Amino acid sequence: MQAYIEGIPAESRPLFDRLHRLILAAHPEAAVVLSYRMPTYKVGRRRLFLGVWKHGVSIYGWQDDRDAGFSARHAALRTSKGTIQLRPEDAAGIPDDEFRDLARAALDP
Repeated sequence: MQAYIEGIPAESRPLFDRLHRLILAAHPEAAVVLSYRMPTYKVGRRRLFLGVWKHGVSIYGWQDDRDAGFSARHAALRTSKGTIQLRPEDAAGIPDDEFRDLARAALDP
């Protein structure tokens, strides 16, 4: 996991760190492991993935009805079923509470 984090480009690292912190704030009991070569937050049978891509960070892995309305409010950021691609400039306009609510809804048992 540490090698993954150290390999994050400098322009994406603040966003990754923010999302990592907010996911763990929503679910401090989450186990953080590597799955599909990316950080994965596990609570019971639920999973939420954070993956760094060329222009930012993506969040994957929740069911449609378990995102606290995030996809509906930010439809332009959704690229496919269960995937949100965030550029740092997109995430800058989204309050922490929305990301915490997404993580809470996605990982709640």
